[in-house]
Amino acid sequence: MTMKNIDAILHVRGESQFVDDVPVPEGVLYAAVLPSPIACGKITRLDLGAAQEIEGIHGILTADDIPHENQISKDEPVLADGEVHFIGQPIAIVVGNSAETARMAARAIDIEFEELPGIFDAREAYAQGHLINPPYTVSLGEIEKAWPGCDVIVEGEVESGGEEHLYLETQGAFAYVTEMGGVKIVTATQAPRNVQHVAANVLGMPKHNVEVDVLRLGGGFGGKEQATPWAVLAALAAFTLKKPVKLILRRDEDIRMTGKRHPYSSDFKMGLSHDGRILAYEVTFYQNAGAVGDISPVVLRRTLLHSTNSYFIPNVKATGFCCRTNLPSNTAFRGFGAPQAMFVIESAIVKAAEKMGIEASVIQKKNLLQEHDQFPYGMKVENSQARRCWEHAEKAYHIDTLRQNVQDFNHRHAFQKKGLALMPICYGISFACDIFLCQASALLHIYMSDGSVSVSIGAVEMGQGLNMKIRQVVSNIFSININRIKVESTNTTRVANASPTAASYSTDLHGNATRLACEKLLNRLKEFAAKQLNTPHPQDIEIKNETVYMCGKPTGLTWEKLVFDAYFHRIHLSAQAYYTTPDIHFDQKQFKGSPFAYHVFGTALIEVTVDCLRGTYQVDAVKVVHDFGKSLNPLVDRGQTEGGIVQGLGWMTLEELVYADNGRLTSDTLSTYKIPDMYFAPQDIQIHFLENSENPQGLFNSKAIGEPPFVYGIGVYFAILQAMKAFRPDVHTTFSAPMTPEKVLLSLYDKYSFSDIKLHT
Repeated sequence: MTMKNIDAILHVRGESQFVDDVPVPEGVLYAAVLPSPIACGKITRLDLGAAQEIEGIHGILTADDIPHENQISKDEPVLADGEVHFIGQPIAIVVGNSAETARMAARAIDIEFEELPGIFDAREAYAQGHLINPPYTVSLGEIEKAWPGCDVIVEGEVESGGEEHLYLETQGAFAYVTEMGGVKIVTATQAPRNVQHVAANVLGMPKHNVEVDVLRLGGGFGGKEQATPWAVLAALAAFTLKKPVKLILRRDEDIRMTGKRHPYSSDFKMGLSHDGRILAYEVTFYQNAGAVGDISPVVLRRTLLHSTNSYFIPNVKATGFCCRTNLPSNTAFRGFGAPQAMFVIESAIVKAAEKMGIEASVIQKKNLLQEHDQFPYGMKVENSQARRCWEHAEKAYHIDTLRQNVQDFNHRHAFQKKGLALMPICYGISFACDIFLCQASALLHIYMSDGSVSVSIGAVEMGQGLNMKIRQVVSNIFSININRIKVESTNTTRVANASPTAASYSTDLHGNATRLACEKLLNRLKEFAAKQLNTPHPQDIEIKNETVYMCGKPTGLTWEKLVFDAYFHRIHLSAQAYYTTPDIHFDQKQFKGSPFAYHVFGTALIEVTVDCLRGTYQVDAVKVVHDFGKSLNPLVDRGQTEGGIVQGLGWMTLEELVYADNGRLTSDTLSTYKIPDMYFAPQDIQIHFLENSENPQGLFNSKAIGEPPFVYGIGVYFAILQAMKAFRPDVHTTFSAPMTPEKVLLSLYDKYSFSDIKLHT
């Protein structure tokens, strides 16, 4: 059977439709947002007169024009009401004949402020008591009693920066009023239910009067969980003016007005035995949440759950503070807080190895998780592949030869140095602490005239291959050609109360719901076929390659004929199914439980070459052994792995968010914010699928793939650091990501002038 990914074909041809491609009716209006130009203050004057008189303007809406609740979440208004808390906060929405006219009118609004001091640093916010919620703590063993027994103790500070999502499709929505006074919203969101819920509350109408439809996203990476404000603003304008309204952010607006990956500032303390066994680990995370809570507390909780990465440590204490600052609300991003935690523990290991005079890989390998080891949150490891992935990577990629090659290169080259680092990962799959989100529904229809199948689920296709895998589930169970199967747009009227498409868990959840619906229909069809073929045993019936078999022999009855006949015998050809993740639980107060369906493991080898005169570097190779389980679609999974790796490399190297002292983002264009391109991407990316890895908890024994590979990119930081030390053995070791070329250069020559170079090569 053909397994072509329809979305990929449409993308290549330029035929894929996104929000801005949806045909709009004549008379559609266009909206623009008036953003706050200051980070903190009170609005003392707001005069709309001059803007309202501009030709082509149909309306300007402020907080006073909201019909019901001016609230996205408990601490986030739709439109600022008297106060502003970050640069870019929406104050008004302007609607005109064109987006350009609306933006011109927004600039004409006369607004004055009483500006107040802003806070932009997480530690400063913590010191002043500006917290979103009380701190979280997870612990295992007895940390204070463990320190006296440690032979080596290291302490340090780690900084990890934010990261811009930079999805290809910017935030946007199109809304119009329906009959009976409802609204329909076509939007780019990972969370249609959230858009429906907030829009209904803002407009003061029941949820069933708000229909949200998502065809696909032009990228999400977590950032489209923050699509709700823009969809609700479009709906508010359409509802108020009784005209269809489109709101599409320009790239610069999107970058300035939306949240990023959370920057973290962290302190660690690690204790080890002489042989490299980690005995104790204490870490404190200061998360920069931004101005409102959004989902920052949820992200922070996952940070704590992944505080020990792929290692067993008997004594652990991890504490997280969710700090309120005057930046746009930081939000979900691929990895969802786990990468920030893993960067800290890997930094602690590197510092310990440096103090002990050994390779970091010695400590890494010695402490890898084994079967039945306990995580700090109480769950025990099952089907651990941590050590298998590590050892397979060592063997498959000839680690000893690679190390020797690095040494030989460094010996031959004075001003270019290579570095090599290993990065093991362990990533938990599910919605973690929020167990209630681990549910999904699916709705299937088989059409009687041709046997084609329609599938509706609550998850959103955003380039991760979800729809392709859903089609594969249907194709495999019915044993029909995949071209017969269509996955519909995600719509709140077909599948209600859907969880966000996030946590790398949508294929598992919605795939299993689809599987259950298919099995219901298949059983009906088998029972009907058994009657038609005069056998009392439906179990004798099997469908293979669109042919009905009885007792292993073809009957001449085809899939199309079977479905056609079933309809005329009044056999129901639709089914709905519901799936929840079994055997998971979590106590939020105790921070203990089994929050994950399973864990994903893997090991990466990252090799870099640093130009020590210029500070520039090239990622030569990333070689991975990854635990895919039994992959549903190796091509899709390989693509997701490669994409995640490159995105992780970007976070650790090039992607630096720069803010002015007043909180204004200065790296707000593609000329000032750099992401990995084809020239930066590793010359060699190798992905090895770990063999003989079954996963009974996954869909058809597969494992989730969206987020875990991102974490491999962390290893590039330590590979660069190793290369720097090959050039300057006494270079000061700091842990502050991203490691931009400027940081490399300044670090290498912090204590030396250029005239000293020859003395130290």
